[in-house]
Amino acid sequence: MSRIAATFERLRQRGRKALIPFITAGDPQPALTVPLMRALVRGGADVIELGVPFSDPMADGPTIQRSSERALRHGVGLKDVLALVAEFRRGDEATPVVLMGYANPVEAMGYQRFAGLAQASGVDGVLVVDYPPEEAGPLARELEDRGIDAIFLLSPTTTQNRIREVARLARGYIYYVSLKGVTGASHLDLKEVAARIPQIRSRIRLPIGVGFGIRDAATAKAIAAFADAVVIGSRLVQEIETSSAEQVVDNVSRFLSGVREAMDGAQGGRSIA
Repeated sequence: MSRIAATFERLRQRGRKALIPFITAGDPQPALTVPLMRALVRGGADVIELGVPFSDPMADGPTIQRSSERALRHGVGLKDVLALVAEFRRGDEATPVVLMGYANPVEAMGYQRFAGLAQASGVDGVLVVDYPPEEAGPLARELEDRGIDAIFLLSPTTTQNRIREVARLARGYIYYVSLKGVTGASHLDLKEVAARIPQIRSRIRLPIGVGFGIRDAATAKAIAAFADAVVIGSRLVQEIETSSAEQVVDNVSRFLSGVREAMDGAQGGRSIA
């Protein structure tokens, strides 16, 4: 059983939902990435999504775009991100790490080399935002051969045919994009998301995490009532952007702790593992 699957199973047995924070590797500076990852764990993270900086992050709003720009100014690339995961792994063998990014850096490195280096670094899952399932088969096979989960996005506009393709390839969990827009958008319709989750569950037997538009503990609690995981990114990246280097680690941990506390108080819903 993979680290991701084991984490969701452990949470299911305890009646808890997964908290999956996102930060961009190298933001605000490379030396702070691993301390921030450890702060996320202290704050209650069950899985960490680590963004790979990219110059044209088309699915991301201004906040995460700026985080990529800051990381790229420090020269952080895919190999550096893998090295940061390896450094994190030396002190944490339990927390799953999912790389989230775009196709170009993976294409430049090559599927086989990327998958091998990801395995050696301790990566548990990979989510490539701009790989539709119809084109992701070769990478997904390389990852699966090395025990790494290929994570896929679904959205309010995903077709039934594409859901079937995702069901065939996906491992670990499904990331459901809760709204039609980019990360950090604020027009989240909880009723619409709650209605969509059972439809996905009827076709895919994996945990479902919901992300995009979740900016506070109250919204995280509401999502946790019907989803298996809550993904929170832009609000954390905003905390990083506005905090001093001396305070950023404590601020991130404190904010996430509040989200974790709210989620643990959520009632109802049902988990899938």
